[in-house]
Amino acid sequence: MDAGTRSNEPADAPRMKLRRPPFSYVRRSAGHWNAARPEFAQIVNAGSLAMPYLEPYLIKTMREARGRITDPKLAAELDLYCGQESAHYRQHRIFNDTLRAQGYRSVEAIEARLAADYARLGTEKSLAFNLAYAEGFESMALAIGHMLIEDREFLFGGGESGVASLVLWHFVEEIEHKNVAFDVFEHVVGGYGWRVFGLAYATGHIFWRTRGAYHALLKEDGLWRDLRSRLALARLLARIFAKLVPRMLRILNPRYHPARVADPAWALAWARLFQADAAGAARLDTGKLSAPEPVALSA
Repeated sequence: MDAGTRSNEPADAPRMKLRRPPFSYVRRSAGHWNAARPEFAQIVNAGSLAMPYLEPYLIKTMREARGRITDPKLAAELDLYCGQESAHYRQHRIFNDTLRAQGYRSVEAIEARLAADYARLGTEKSLAFNLAYAEGFESMALAIGHMLIEDREFLFGGGESGVASLVLWHFVEEIEHKNVAFDVFEHVVGGYGWRVFGLAYATGHIFWRTRGAYHALLKEDGLWRDLRSRLALARLLARIFAKLVPRMLRILNPRYHPARVADPAWALAWARLFQADAAGAARLDTGKLSAPEPVALSA
């Protein structure tokens, strides 16, 4: 797929920007940053632990492909993509340090498995495989971003501002750079079969590792064997997948292109908030997430 396909992008799509929001995390409650939904907090924490290993792998893959890009616009988008992903994993590493500081013993083993996984994929697999994985992850991340933003009040409401702001920023930017991995994959490799394989492999791998990580974290909390917590987790996962699966299924359409997925109005409003008040965008008021636009905590 060439540059012409990217012209289908909605006119109001936000332009990619490199941002450094000044997040702040409350160390004493990093594990359960959302006291009302500790199971969701640990799912998010499990995903965060992957970022310092997944994101550098994606960046390495994209940079390996750059020499094969003949479209200057796509090459420039690739560079911005790498800049955003670099900012993501650095911020997640800072947050992950707060989990380690709380004494979660399982963090070291979780991170070791993730480091080994992405080192193996990056060195043993072909560029075609790694680009298919990257595209599969980014298509999944776009679906997750839409789901999180749509259900933001239920999932993040009343949670600590720093962590909620971190996750929502991350996925606003996943929405911003939604086209890049797809276009690089199509430019260098292409093929529906590779694309579907990459989606299935990346989704299966990430969900498997995330499940193992939140299992370990909840076990340390003493919640894994708690019947109420397990029922809450089951209901939460059912809600998440009910909203996520339809968005994942559309990716299987042979004519799918992320440019045709309209951006959520809330994501566009977040970008405007950051431009006007970067500090405010890093400390969202989680008691006002039902508002159509993000609201910063009062100073």
